[in-house]
Amino acid sequence: MLSRIAKRLVAGRVAKQIPLYKIVAIAQVALLARRHVQRLAPGEARRIAELVRRRRSLTDAEQQELRVLTAKLEPGAFVGAAADRLSPVPLPSRLTGARKKR
Repeated sequence: MLSRIAKRLVAGRVAKQIPLYKIVAIAQVALLARRHVQRLAPGEARRIAELVRRRRSLTDAEQQELRVLTAKLEPGAFVGAAADRLSPVPLPSRLTGARKKR
């Protein structure tokens, strides 16, 4: 799916209107998102997609399941890493969610 979107973006008129650095930034964030999604087991990835599609009619147990699965994606770390990738200056590790190297 991501490759189809990238092909359309790069091959289409949109690519001519977007500066190259923005296309590179979009690609970096997409790769970062992929790394976070890969933290889920294949069954969990399918389940989270199913729950998101049915978001309006979820039971309380399903809402809790969605919260647990979403927490596995580490959204705070994703946002911090994305901000660090796009920032022209290095961000402190407390903002990026980076773990200390030992």
